[in-house]
Amino acid sequence: MRALAAMVSVLCLASVAACDQLATVVGEGLSSSQSETAVSFRATVVGVSDGDTITVLDATNQQHKIRLAEIDAPERGQPWGDRSKQALSALVFGKMVSVQQTDTDRYGRVVARVFGDGQDVNRAMVKDGHAWAYRRYLTDQTLLATEARARGERSGLWSMSDAQTVPPWEWRQGVRVAQAQLDRRAASVELRERSSAPPVQSLLSPAEEPADAPSLSSGSFTCSGKRYCRQMSSCEEAHYYLQVCGVSSLDGNSDGEPCEMLCGTAG
Repeated sequence: MRALAAMVSVLCLASVAACDQLATVVGEGLSSSQSETAVSFRATVVGVSDGDTITVLDATNQQHKIRLAEIDAPERGQPWGDRSKQALSALVFGKMVSVQQTDTDRYGRVVARVFGDGQDVNRAMVKDGHAWAYRRYLTDQTLLATEARARGERSGLWSMSDAQTVPPWEWRQGVRVAQAQLDRRAASVELRERSSAPPVQSLLSPAEEPADAPSLSSGSFTCSGKRYCRQMSSCEEAHYYLQVCGVSSLDGNSDGEPCEMLCGTAG
């Protein structure tokens, strides 16, 4: 079957008329041989996400997300992305199709060749210039010849300039690189803003202290490690150590008055 696919690739280059018919036969043969042990079912297409992804509803009313195998269509936001989606919708939306699964991708989607109205939908998207042959996952080499013919005839997306016809896998890589650069720039800006921000003012700074306690912030006292009333030189110093330095041991009964013997407030 591989040798036959290679022969079809050569014939496609030599005979345009015979290419589509032969390639479709070989494509169906490859798909059948790949899916002998895989799931194959019929379903109605109820949604089209983009040029290579559809949603189908099977006979049990269960939905399946289908990623068309071996092709890669322009992404949304990429040149020709919307037109590729429209082209796939025109081919399959609302129609009964045959889904021949070849794999399951990392997103849980069924990867499959899809056939409807007597044609290979995957191949039709490449043939009409709405998708690329997906080199990374390609097993049906005849799709390369189909793509080359679409390119030569300037069909679909191939009618655009070379600058616009960027393969989707390269486009996605470019988007990821650009997003990473934006993330790094945002992190750098945030770091600069944090480093240049003014320091947070202490709750105990002079600007925030009560107006009726100016003596507690005067230069006559400092928090020098005193912890006992016997170390205090005055009631004022005791108040300073309790309120400013936080030495709670000076207020044995927790009434807010330090060193009651010293301050003359003992009951």
